[in-house]
Amino acid sequence: MNLHKLNVGFIPLVDAAPLIAASEMGFAEEEGVSLTLSRSPSWSTLRDKLCAGHLDAAHMLAPVPVAGALGMGGVSTPLHALSVLSVNGNIIGVSRSIGERMRAAGHDFAFNDATKAGRALIDAIEDTLRIGVPFPFSMHAELVYYWLTALGLDAPQNISVQTVPPPMMPDALKAGDIDAFCVGEPWGSSSVEAGVADLLLPCSAIWAFAPEKVLAARADWADENQEIAHRLIRALWRASRWLSDPSSRGLATELLSREAYLDLAPEIIECALFGRFTISARGDMRRSPGFVDFFTGAAGFPWRSQAEWIGRQLAARMGLDRDAAAKAAQATFRSDVYRTALAQVAYDLPSASAKVEGSLTEPLAAGSVGGRLILPRDAFFDGRIFEPTPD
Repeated sequence: MNLHKLNVGFIPLVDAAPLIAASEMGFAEEEGVSLTLSRSPSWSTLRDKLCAGHLDAAHMLAPVPVAGALGMGGVSTPLHALSVLSVNGNIIGVSRSIGERMRAAGHDFAFNDATKAGRALIDAIEDTLRIGVPFPFSMHAELVYYWLTALGLDAPQNISVQTVPPPMMPDALKAGDIDAFCVGEPWGSSSVEAGVADLLLPCSAIWAFAPEKVLAARADWADENQEIAHRLIRALWRASRWLSDPSSRGLATELLSREAYLDLAPEIIECALFGRFTISARGDMRRSPGFVDFFTGAAGFPWRSQAEWIGRQLAARMGLDRDAAAKAAQATFRSDVYRTALAQVAYDLPSASAKVEGSLTEPLAAGSVGGRLILPRDAFFDGRIFEPTPD
């Protein structure tokens, strides 16, 4: 079989696993594509390479295509999300000094109560909270703003969100440049390993089923290479299904740890895949079942309602027209492309392209092609519900 060669970029994070597994486990070849994976040092570099045509597709922060559609970020090339690569997978940590202050005030670092953790953090901050995130247009930033402002901390007056590339997060904390961070694994656990952080909360405690990374491509490339895009989506779907099998986690950890990918000890990487965390230098342990998800409950489906939530959050903060932003945002999550790509495989796809976000406090059967789809819990920590604009 002649394989179609694709150049795909990624950031060294655990949630790049579907791309790495697709390449290493043969799922890409099964779909007639050969992946050349290119590691980038930062999200801005990765985005710019994709926009310039140096890459065919990329592991990308879910808000980046939306931000571009709203005219943010200084990039005019339209990007589309062809699938969601991962759900959740981010973690919030604080400096050792702030962690000690929080413990002295009675906080137990329970790891599952966003309201309690947020209030304890706010009480421990003497002035403006300086929190590092990997990119201005990221779920890290959106969830931090949503979480802390819902608890009464004014933004931007009392929150300084600073951009720090994920591998640099431990150094920024050690240097005193930031007080806290929100980052994807393994860089939270790496900060604990370095002795500079205490882990406070997984972001799934803020929004139980938040889209995190997407498969992004230039809109023109996706339109001009539809069959190739479909093959890539199917390869990643197969890889995500493999990753969802608990028996695959050991091998997945070994693949990710290799020098070409994350280049870290397997013990650091497996924290996220197994949902077991050492949260402090004292050796305190916490569990976060399903910390990162690649497959459960149509995790790969690019819901246009999630794109609209991101768009409205960005528009509210930047002073843009929210309804116009909602419309532009929805168009960047290509549920139509995803549905067409997976029509050839035995997969129960959602019947709709948008849904109410945050309404599920427990798993629930949803309308789907085969009638077997169970959507997982997707509640926001404060009980709010987001209803998307009707089609």
